[in-house]
Amino acid sequence: MPQTADDMDAVAVRTWCSLALEALGREREAIDAINVYPVADGDTGTNLYLTVESANQAVEAVFAAHETGGTVPVAADAVRAMAHGALIGARGNSGTILAQLLRGMAGVLAVGHDADHLRRALAVAAAAARQAVAHPVEGTVLTVATAAAEAAARTEGDAGTAAVARAAYEGACTALEATPGQLAVLGRAGVVDAGGRGLVTVLAALVEAVCGRAPERTYVAVLPTLPVPDDCAAADAEGGPAFEVIYLLEATDEAVDRLRTRLDRLGDSLVVVGGDGLWNVHVHVDDAGAAVEAGVEAGRPYRIRITHFGADRVHPHAEPVQRAVVVVVPGDGLRGLCKEAGATTVLARPGEPPASGELVDAIRRAHAREVVLLPNDAELRHTAAAAAEQARAEGVRVALIPTRAAVQGIAALAVHEPDRSFDEDVVAMTAAAGATRYAELAVAERQSWTMAGICQAGDILGLIDGDVAVIGEDVPQTARDVLDRMLAAGGELVTLVLGEDVPDSLADALEEHVREGYLAVDTVVYRGGHQRAPLLIGVE
Repeated sequence: MPQTADDMDAVAVRTWCSLALEALGREREAIDAINVYPVADGDTGTNLYLTVESANQAVEAVFAAHETGGTVPVAADAVRAMAHGALIGARGNSGTILAQLLRGMAGVLAVGHDADHLRRALAVAAAAARQAVAHPVEGTVLTVATAAAEAAARTEGDAGTAAVARAAYEGACTALEATPGQLAVLGRAGVVDAGGRGLVTVLAALVEAVCGRAPERTYVAVLPTLPVPDDCAAADAEGGPAFEVIYLLEATDEAVDRLRTRLDRLGDSLVVVGGDGLWNVHVHVDDAGAAVEAGVEAGRPYRIRITHFGADRVHPHAEPVQRAVVVVVPGDGLRGLCKEAGATTVLARPGEPPASGELVDAIRRAHAREVVLLPNDAELRHTAAAAAEQARAEGVRVALIPTRAAVQGIAALAVHEPDRSFDEDVVAMTAAAGATRYAELAVAERQSWTMAGICQAGDILGLIDGDVAVIGEDVPQTARDVLDRMLAAGGELVTLVLGEDVPDSLADALEEHVREGYLAVDTVVYRGGHQRAPLLIGVE
């Protein structure tokens, strides 16, 4: 649980980003489901998640740089990194507006980070977001942001940061509930504004970061949970622009003013956020080329993304293959193994889990119409889900199999047959992964309480299905104890994946242990290379 923070210092900012990312990961699909404005394309939750993911990565990078020198960053460094990360990673209409909200807050919190500065930060953020939108509409995230700022401003002068954050959250919730009555398309669909719902989630994370606990009031994503009527989506799509165009732009303030005027004539949903020479441009247009050309005339556009609403996108290269598998692997050894099996791989280096953008890039590299995605890590479930959603928006059929460990991914890949139907292949791979129990060995970094008792720093921990089940003094004996516990429930095949510094003699000893104690159980051994755990174990 986060510790109570007296002000918005660097640690509180880091906690806020982390909690917001986690919460958006949980609620991404629910927010996507109520996305009917400005376009009913069902991606607001995903776009907000990707935007905050970029902000969180930037903040973590600042902390990592300071940890190398044994220091902690100041609040100004953390909030500026958060704002910059959101700006360069902003996706979609709501993500771009959220980036401007964070930028507005950062400008104030970089100067001071007590309760009074938080009040002013929320007010500046709401005003900056409205200014960034060419034609503000009530009943959207802009309304929710304004209400949050106004509620924070009404708090007593001696109120602390926690009270200001709670007031902003409550004000946002109240405003969100009113959005169906302010925007007709929301009322027809029976939902609240998706962007506003995402902002409420971000503000709830802020409350938890500064108060040490989540707000008591929770909010349901829909009023009630209803599918979006077909006529609602059709009404909004009819006559609307065909393309969403997004790019980062290096340009002067004067050039961006001219760009706003030109893009406003070309389309709608125009949002231009940023400053100090770097901008994020978002617009819906029929002529995507003209929107990009306008950016070229204004400065240097890059990271250009063009999405055709309602149409499957095909890769602009050679004819795609029918099906591919994308696998996240913990080390170079398994990377080679999976490549030999025909999979496209993403390397998860120790302490550096891949971001959703890396997974999307891997899906694109696979160059297939159908892709099976194996994240092989429970902590990547939200990241992988966001990547799958993005790839689907680009016209790729993606099935995400929620593998929690590399050995489950190996089991799924072993039964992969591209010649059968996609659904049959996914079912078979999912069944193989689900039938594989997984374990790993780890070294305890400090004294702590576990499911198996109290461990001391340096103890060898045997984790089965994610929980500590064995505490030992050395790797060989702990590995044997883990195998015995796993095989007590039965099994036909043991998979051992050895880390870079683990000797072959350990594999030989464990193979002999299985052979002598468990009849008809086979063992296969792989070299995992440089991976986080010295030993991974799978039992099918």
